[in-house]
Amino acid sequence: MIGYGAILVALAGLLMTLPHFISEPYRYDNTSPEDMPQDFKASLCLPTTSAPASAPSNGNCSSYTETQHLSVVGIMFVAQTLLGVGGVPIQPFGISYIDDFAHNSNSPLYLGILFAVTMMGPGLAFGLGSLMLRLYVDINQMPEGGISLTIKDPRWVGAWWLGFLIAAGAVALAAIPYFFFPKEMPKEKRELQFRRKVLAVTDSPARKGKDPPSKQSPGESTKKQDGLVQIAPNLTVIQFIKVFPRVLLQTLRHPIFLLVVLSQVCLSSMAAGMATFLPKFLERQFSITASYANLLIGCLSFPSVIVGIVVGGVLVKRLHLGPVGCGALCLLGMLLCLFFSLPLFFIGCSSHQIAGITHQTSAHPGLELSPSCMEACSCPLDGFDPVCDPSTRVEYITPCHAGCSSWVVQDALDNSQVFYTNCSCVVEGNPVLAGSCDSTCSHLVVPFLLLVSLGSALACLTHTPSFMLILRGVKKEDKTLAVGIQFMFLRILAWMPSPVIHGSAIDTTCVHWALSCGRRAVCRYYNNDLLRNRFIGLQFFFKTGSVICFALVLAVLRQQDKEARTKESRPSPAVEQQLLVSGPGKKPEDSRV
Repeated sequence: MIGYGAILVALAGLLMTLPHFISEPYRYDNTSPEDMPQDFKASLCLPTTSAPASAPSNGNCSSYTETQHLSVVGIMFVAQTLLGVGGVPIQPFGISYIDDFAHNSNSPLYLGILFAVTMMGPGLAFGLGSLMLRLYVDINQMPEGGISLTIKDPRWVGAWWLGFLIAAGAVALAAIPYFFFPKEMPKEKRELQFRRKVLAVTDSPARKGKDPPSKQSPGESTKKQDGLVQIAPNLTVIQFIKVFPRVLLQTLRHPIFLLVVLSQVCLSSMAAGMATFLPKFLERQFSITASYANLLIGCLSFPSVIVGIVVGGVLVKRLHLGPVGCGALCLLGMLLCLFFSLPLFFIGCSSHQIAGITHQTSAHPGLELSPSCMEACSCPLDGFDPVCDPSTRVEYITPCHAGCSSWVVQDALDNSQVFYTNCSCVVEGNPVLAGSCDSTCSHLVVPFLLLVSLGSALACLTHTPSFMLILRGVKKEDKTLAVGIQFMFLRILAWMPSPVIHGSAIDTTCVHWALSCGRRAVCRYYNNDLLRNRFIGLQFFFKTGSVICFALVLAVLRQQDKEARTKESRPSPAVEQQLLVSGPGKKPEDSRV
């Protein structure tokens, strides 16, 4: 099943690349890509009579084009659905497979290694994505004469599809070995036999002179457990459907299972938001390129996640942590994670001034996009070719909005720079530089990501202990079902709604939307302070929920442990009757329990 799932994931990856090959080439302006000088002239301030209106863009608003775009998005939705279905088997089957055939003392370490290696995938993917985004999206069909965009241009689109193609091939190769595993896996017998001998030697002196407890022999006990385990495979589909609701309710009524799953839902919601929008957040907050943002995440965040998962598994194994110890470790990790998240609210960059949006000289914000200095121009309403005034650090949406009527290219050693001149809306008519204004605090991105990585490592300390709480808290025959239910809740309650919640919160911080066919399309500018507070605030909210759940888990475990100790210390009814029968002349040691 894991092998078939991997093949389905590979097919989904290939399907994800299909929209690139059936769509038209990417156009970042309204002119022909073969004529590079027209790229600069298209955004200049030209007289109303000679400047073309935004008619060329209206050709993209036909019903046929819109239907074509919807079909492409539909293909991507189907591919993502297949990707989710194919990725399901390896989690419940793989975890249960390892826990069944590994020794109990080694199972936490093996699961920690499994989770750590699993997190290497996203880390390598972010690194691969960073390399792919440095390549132009249409690298397989470049226009003659090349393109005039650079990787720092906000209109740049990288080769997003190439990473899916490479990953699909890698997954297809990784699926092959799964079809050659034996039907049954031998348990770690040597270590098990050695531990039995050690226990027999250590327990034999203590058992001398005492009556052996009345219990089943090891062979009978093993047969009984094996019989419980073998019931599930022998059930028919109809019988399994009849039994499933009872097992599901029995599993959900387990308080530890339910609280641990809810805590993992909070952690997965946090992880889903980070994985989906952290590159975009860094790109907008610190004015860095998408390639550099992916590179930083792949080099800092995911290695720390791997370290956290491995350390959590090692601590459980080395310290021989029981349920109470695992609960305490989870709570401690989340409390430290919450503490190191507080400085993130104060590390960031404020939005720079944007003419007509955040830099206004009148009480009518909507009119400032068309001030009197550019009345003679016919600027396109949907144009986006930002320029920056280096002297005042004011950004304009297009050279036309700055009132610029000419342009100059200055050749440098590494690359050429484009300056727009004769700008009527710029102070003292200074030339403006093509591209967005650089941020004055881009250097803060590394400290910010280091704190994020530290918090991720502390949160991932809880990964293996929380799984051990689930695996040790349910019956052996229900283990695979419990893990499957757990991942079902994680998908439904975390990985599906969390990106939508984070995306909606980010959209509320937008201050300027681009229009496409008269409708709102992509956000061009955000309020950075509001963006940071709401994005980090959502993360803080989910971390707080996880802390509360783990605190309840620890409280329930301590209560259960206390009740178990009280039950053990309380004498049985037969012993109590013997104590009553014995007279007062008896010595205390004769009536000792």
